[in-house]
Amino acid sequence: MGDFDNREREEVFSKKVRAGKRTYFFDVKATRSNDYYITITESKKRLEDNVFIKHKIFLYKEDFEKFIEGLNGTIDYIKEHQEVVEKRYEYTDSPEIAKATADDDFSFENL
Repeated sequence: MGDFDNREREEVFSKKVRAGKRTYFFDVKATRSNDYYITITESKKRLEDNVFIKHKIFLYKEDFEKFIEGLNGTIDYIKEHQEVVEKRYEYTDSPEIAKATADDDFSFENL
């Protein structure tokens, strides 16, 4: 296998969503046979040493419907059992200041 097999695939599309102390990346990538898949990455800065901790899942197109079904069911359960207050953030150099913005809206209905 060539060097390309050991590298991470290049992104076809990327959407960055900032949410408080976390940033989510929704990246579309292609396999060698040009099938698209999604990587979802959560990135959060660890305060004690300023290192970014990342968690990643891979979502393949044959699993989109079941994934959305499970995610929507889980979100519906939470909304039925607890009040959900949606927060929107705008980042500044000062970490104490967060302002509302709609620039980073993301909907799973588009998947």
